[in-house]
Amino acid sequence: MTIDLDISDGIATITLNRPDRLNAFNVAMMRDIIEALDETDANDEVRSVIVTGAGRAFCAGADLESGGSTFDHGAPTDSVRRDGGGILTLRIFNSVKPIIAAINGPAVGVGITMTLPMDIRIAADDAKIGFVFGRRGIITEAASSWFLPRLVDMATALEWCYSGRVMPAREAAEAGLVRTVPSEELITAARELAASFAASAPVSVRVMRELLWRGLTFDHPMEAHRADSRALQALGGSADAGEGVRSFLEKRPPVWSMKPSTDTPEIFPQQPDREFS
Repeated sequence: MTIDLDISDGIATITLNRPDRLNAFNVAMMRDIIEALDETDANDEVRSVIVTGAGRAFCAGADLESGGSTFDHGAPTDSVRRDGGGILTLRIFNSVKPIIAAINGPAVGVGITMTLPMDIRIAADDAKIGFVFGRRGIITEAASSWFLPRLVDMATALEWCYSGRVMPAREAAEAGLVRTVPSEELITAARELAASFAASAPVSVRVMRELLWRGLTFDHPMEAHRADSRALQALGGSADAGEGVRSFLEKRPPVWSMKPSTDTPEIFPQQPDREFS
């Protein structure tokens, strides 16, 4: 396994675990992370997920051990081989649990683009970040051309990608991509944030995650209004909605009974996946 998965106190921690390669990304890591997310999605005891790296790096990007052929997918044909980083980021996008990136060290290339569909990015104040694709002769991958301009302004996204320079986490924080904390406080800060999500109903959190992320694709606020209305109608008479109001009036902590795996209403119609080779 290229990762470790630990679940405790309702928080799943996925640790990228190739420290001898600075947690460089490869196909095995892609599959291992997806398998871990399948597990955390299915486990109703998990309320949130943290992703971090073992050793001194978060993820140094794609594993370049194949040398100049690393990114060679063969001559163009009528069928397109899917980008592995994009397979992962789309799976993260579809997670039913909140995901926090705890960036403990260098995060470059796919090491940073994999975090873009995560809900919150916390970086150690001495971490480094770089969208280095142009300097490797390739392009932004992992659907980052969609995610990045939605997280920072377009001019900043273009500057980072055109230059391919590695920047201090402080600069990324100033642009709103990450928030920074002292390195020794990183995991504590991530766990405290993750624990705070448990105060809210887990089904509500799942539905709100979907509403907010998918809302980025809406052409008009009426689409959000329709989705909100469907969600409110589905959840307004639910056990958790009743418990939420009663616990507030009775000035006590709520006891949520609904499970994301079985009690989540369908808010958006299913979209068929397009086939790649």
